[in-house]
Amino acid sequence: MIALEGAVNFRDLGGYATGDGQRTRWRVLFRADGLGELTGTDLGVLGDLGIRTVIDLRSDYEVEQSRFDVEAHPVAFHHFPFIDTLPDAEAWVRRPGLLGSQYKEMLDEAGPQIVGALEVLAGPGACPAVFHCTAGKDRTGLLSALVLTLLGVPEDTVVADYALSGEAMERLRAKLILKYPEGRTVIADIDEVFNAHPSNMVELFGHLRERYGSIEGYAAHIGIGDNVRARLRETLLEPIG
Repeated sequence: MIALEGAVNFRDLGGYATGDGQRTRWRVLFRADGLGELTGTDLGVLGDLGIRTVIDLRSDYEVEQSRFDVEAHPVAFHHFPFIDTLPDAEAWVRRPGLLGSQYKEMLDEAGPQIVGALEVLAGPGACPAVFHCTAGKDRTGLLSALVLTLLGVPEDTVVADYALSGEAMERLRAKLILKYPEGRTVIADIDEVFNAHPSNMVELFGHLRERYGSIEGYAAHIGIGDNVRARLRETLLEPIG
């Protein structure tokens, strides 16, 4: 976890072992929640981390409301919206299990955006990089899961990484209540929005295997080339020890 004043879920994806004796590099790839309220101190931290690329996975509307300040900290900024619109409060009440359904829908329908994000990360000089959404849990969690799995990180490790967002969600809920006091009751009641239960990611992996056979099958289906996977491995992995 990278402690910031204007974000609650900024995390390093380094240190995860793969099945072939390697691990993900530290200080190369990060996942995060919204980056539109970073303070000057926060931008100094990102400067120390050497962040070169920011990938925003949010909808057009969310980006219009706030986005990473590329003037204060120049980066290569890319926008790949994984969904067009966010569900409203009533949708969470009407559709129990909506969160897990969203994950599967993004996996099935956001192929071009996923390919675009992975191609950016595999590009020369793109890293250190950070990709993010609003909570740093759902859209970001999906891309994190795909990146780590493509690198050979075991599913149980990926599930555990996803679940780490649970603690951050309580900080996010408190932040939103402070920012939108008129919505306190709604924010407090929609527990599924602030849920990072491991079963969400387990269900997603089950869907991936059932529909595509494997992560390799999914990669082929959406058009992730072998060259992209090779460059990701070269950039993001190192031998253990």
